[in-house]
Amino acid sequence: MRILTLPQGYPNPEFWRLSVAPMIDVTDRHCRYFHRLLAPKALLYTEMISTGAILHGDAARHLDFDAAEQPVALQLGGSERHDLVQAAKIGEQWGYSEINLNCGCPSERVQKGAFGACLMAEPQLVADCLNAMQDAVQVPVTVKHRLGLDYSDSYQFVQDFVGAAYRLGCRVFIVHARNAVLKGLSPKENREIPPLRYDWAAQLQQDFPDALFVLNGGIADAEQALALCEQHDGVMLGRAAWHTPQVLADIHRRLWPEHNLLSEQDIVAHMHRYAIEQMQVGQNLRLVLKSMMGWPHGKKGARQWRRTLSDPANYKTNSADILLQAWAELQKLNP
Repeated sequence: MRILTLPQGYPNPEFWRLSVAPMIDVTDRHCRYFHRLLAPKALLYTEMISTGAILHGDAARHLDFDAAEQPVALQLGGSERHDLVQAAKIGEQWGYSEINLNCGCPSERVQKGAFGACLMAEPQLVADCLNAMQDAVQVPVTVKHRLGLDYSDSYQFVQDFVGAAYRLGCRVFIVHARNAVLKGLSPKENREIPPLRYDWAAQLQQDFPDALFVLNGGIADAEQALALCEQHDGVMLGRAAWHTPQVLADIHRRLWPEHNLLSEQDIVAHMHRYAIEQMQVGQNLRLVLKSMMGWPHGKKGARQWRRTLSDPANYKTNSADILLQAWAELQKLNP
C-alpha cells in the first residue's frame, strides 16, 4: 500500500481500504446493516439513487438508514448539475459520509436517463458536476467509473476522463476495471465479458500520484482481495459480498487484526433484534433477511439455510424467529 495524503477535509485514505459496491436491488439498508456487523470498518454504499427520486419522490424511503450503518456513502445517478448539487446537499443533510457519482452503470434504463456509463463520453460535464457538488457540500465527492466505452482499447480515454475531474479537484476515483458496452450486453454480461484491466487502474495511480484509486471488478475471494490491496489504494467488492458475505469478515480480519469481530452467534442475535424492530415499522421480513442467504456458504447445511430463509411458507407466521430456526438447523450440522 502506497503512502498517500489527501487534501484537507478528506478522511484518512484507510477510509476507502475496503468497501462494498453500490448494487441495485441488493445494497439496501437491511443489507448494509448486516454487512456492517461483518465488517465494522468497511465503507458501505447505497444502491444508485437517481436525483429525480430524491428531489421529486419519497426521499425518506430512498435515503433513511440506521446510524449503525455508518460510514455509508450515497451514490447518485444523474447528469444535470443543478439536480446533482441539490441531491448532494440533501444527502449530506441526511448524514451520509460521502457523495458518489455513478459513471459506470451500463443498463438501458440508466442510458435513457442520460447518466451512468454513458457520461464517460462527456468528461468535462462530469468534471463540472463533480466540482459543483464539491463546492456545495463538506463531505467527499467521488466518482465511480469504467475504463472505457464499448470495445475501445484506449488507455488515453480513461486517462483523459480522470484528468478532467482531477483538474477540478476530484481526488477519489472508484475504478471498475472493465469497459462498459452500451449496446448488446446486459448489465450481468457487462460484469463478466469485457476483459479486466487491473494494470490500467495501477497506471492511473502512477499518472495521478496524489489521487486515490479504489479497484472494483472481478474480486471473488479474500485472498485475491488482500493481494490486490497490496497493489491498489483500496478494493471494492460487488457480487462476492452478496453471494458470500463472510468474505467481508475474512478480509476485515486480515486488514485490521486488532479489531475484534462479532461472533456468528452475536451476529444472529443482532439481526434477530433488528428484524423485530423493522417489522414493527412495517418492513417486510423476507427483505430484511435476504442479504443473509449466502452467509454460511461452504458450510454443511448451507443449502437448507437458504431454503429456510427463502420458503414463503416459513414467513406466514410473520415471526423473526425464522432466523433462529435456520441458525439452530445450521448449528446441528456444524457443532
